[in-house]
Amino acid sequence: MLGQHILKTDSVHLEFDGRKILQDIYLDCRQGEVVGLLGRNGCGKSSLLRIIFGTLKPSYKHISIDDRHVYKGYDGGRVTYLPQHNYLPQNIKIESLAEIIIDPQFADEFTALPIYQNHYQKKPSQLSGGELRQLETLMCIYSRADFILLDEPFTHVSPVQAEMFKEVIRRCAKLKGIIVTDHQYYNILDVADRIVLITDGSTKAINNPDDLIRYGYINHMI
Repeated sequence: MLGQHILKTDSVHLEFDGRKILQDIYLDCRQGEVVGLLGRNGCGKSSLLRIIFGTLKPSYKHISIDDRHVYKGYDGGRVTYLPQHNYLPQNIKIESLAEIIIDPQFADEFTALPIYQNHYQKKPSQLSGGELRQLETLMCIYSRADFILLDEPFTHVSPVQAEMFKEVIRRCAKLKGIIVTDHQYYNILDVADRIVLITDGSTKAINNPDDLIRYGYINHMI
């Protein structure tokens, strides 16, 4: 196994308009695993990912990779983030973007994908919303970063696409650390090695699916 880089996020405090959103947070992710992050809408899942990535500044945080403090995850390309909105520049060819973003270890696998083969000569502005979301998700998972943060990759995609994303996540997680959140919790349970729940501003380790019922996240399992 690799040296197993580890990303740690601790003691995050985030408030909006005097309301505490995150106050007792600990989250870690090792290279080689998929960590699922669950929680009700508005609990702070996306905010936590943005804090780790470095695009949202809380009142306090401690983030480290291999116990070395990280100020902004995106510095140096160690961490990448799939937001819920589009992120690719609109007027650069997909082929050129892939050369910059995709991990060379996965380049052959990525460029063989139908979504790439069909559109690599196009620009993001020429793709439909669904095509662009699929491409952006895959480019994020296959990226050069050591740690990959995925914010709702399974939302608004077909079951077939969701299964494809899960297969890619599992393969890439052999070399990366991946944190993934989605309100479709059954997809997260399916793909994650560990589950962490955000509830009342704090993180809770989920040891079995029944814990999700015990903490009031769901009423029953699907």
